[in-house]
Amino acid sequence: MVETVRTLISQLINTYPWCVTFFSFVLGFTLMPIVMKVSIKKQLVVKPNKRSSHIGRIPNVGGMNIFSTFFITFLICAIPPVIFSSFTANEYNPNSQLALAGFFTIFMVGFIDDMIDISPKSKFIGEFLSAFIIVVLAGVRLTHFHGFLGISYIDSDHIWMSYIASVFLFVLLTNSINLIDGVDGLATGMGILISLFFGIYFQTTGAYELTNNNISAANSLTNLSIMAYTLIGALSIFFIYNVFGGTSKNRKRKMFRRKIFMGDSGSLLLGAIIYVFVISFCQYNVSQDIAKQLSPYYVNASPAVAFCALAVPLFDTLRVMITRIKKGDSPFKADKNHAHHLLLSLGMKHWQVTVTLISVNATFIIIGILGKNLPNWELGGITVLLAIAYTFLMWRVVDVKKKKAKQND
Repeated sequence: MVETVRTLISQLINTYPWCVTFFSFVLGFTLMPIVMKVSIKKQLVVKPNKRSSHIGRIPNVGGMNIFSTFFITFLICAIPPVIFSSFTANEYNPNSQLALAGFFTIFMVGFIDDMIDISPKSKFIGEFLSAFIIVVLAGVRLTHFHGFLGISYIDSDHIWMSYIASVFLFVLLTNSINLIDGVDGLATGMGILISLFFGIYFQTTGAYELTNNNISAANSLTNLSIMAYTLIGALSIFFIYNVFGGTSKNRKRKMFRRKIFMGDSGSLLLGAIIYVFVISFCQYNVSQDIAKQLSPYYVNASPAVAFCALAVPLFDTLRVMITRIKKGDSPFKADKNHAHHLLLSLGMKHWQVTVTLISVNATFIIIGILGKNLPNWELGGITVLLAIAYTFLMWRVVDVKKKKAKQND
C-alpha cells in the first residue's frame, strides 16, 4: 500500500512538477512561525541604518525559512528522491548533486554575514568557496561560449576559460540578486518571476524529451523544473510575510513587526540557485543535433534570453558598479544609486517600486521569448539598448523632481 502511494505521488510529480509548489508553500507556512519566534527570541534582527528604507528592528533571517523549505521539499520530491544523476541534460555534469553542498555553503556565508556582518573580503571568499563546489566539483559550468569572442565549444586545452567564466557568472548573479534586495518583495518577487520562467521551460522540454524516449534528459529537466517550482513555493510564503506583515499587537514586542527580511542568507542562496537555472538553460541549448534544433523549444540565443530573464538585476548591478568606478570609488561601496532607491526618491511606495521593476523585467522576458531565434548579439544588443533607455527615462524623471523640489524651496 505504502509503495503504491509512493509510486502514485512520484508519477504525479513527474507529470505535473508544478504541484510541488503547494507542498513547498504549506511547509514554508508551517516553518515560518518557528523561524519568527526564534529570530525574535535570539534578537536576530536588523536595525535601521543610512541605507535602510524601513522603520524598527525586523528579523532578517528569512533565508533560514527559504533554505529549509527548499531543501526539504526538493530532497523529497526529486526524481529519484535525494540522489539524482544531474541537474542538466548533458554529459558534462555527472556529479551535479554536489551543487546542493554549494547551496548550503552560500547559505551559511549569508547567514554568518546576517549575524555578525562580516567584511566584503570574507564574504567574497565564502562566495568563491561556494562557486568552487558548484562550478568545479559539481561541474555546473559553461562548456560553450555560443560564439562570444569567436569561441564555441571549449576544448580540454582551454578548460580554464570555462571555469573562470562560470565562477565570474556565479559571483555576478549571486551579488546581483543580493543587491536588489532593498525594498519589500523585490528580490522575492523577482525570484518568483525568474523561477516561473525557467520552471515552465524545463517542464515543457522535459516532457518533449520524454516523448522522444530520452529518459535521462527528461529526468534531469524535470528535476530542474521541480527545483524551480519548489523555490516558488518557498519564496511565496516569505513574500507574504515580507510585504504584508503588520505591526505586532504584543506590547512586549512593539519594536518588532510580523514581517521578516530574507537577509543575505536568502538572497545569496536565491542567486546561486538561479545560476544553476541559467547554466542548465544555456547548456541544454548547446547542440549541433539537427533534431534538437528542429524542436519547438530550442532556443538559439539562449545566453541572450537568459540575460533578458535577469535584465533588471544584472543591468542595474553593472550600471551601479560602472558609475562608482567612474567616480573613483570602489565598485563595492554601498550607496543609494540602485534603481529601487531612485524610484523611492520619486515618492513611490515599496509595493509600487516592486511592481514597477518586476513588470519591467517581465517585459524583457517577453522580448527574450519573442527573439529566441535571433543571433545572440542582436537580441543582446536590443536588450541593452532598451535597458539604457529605461535607465535614461528614470534618471530624467528623478532630475525633474529634484529641480522642482529646489524651486519650491
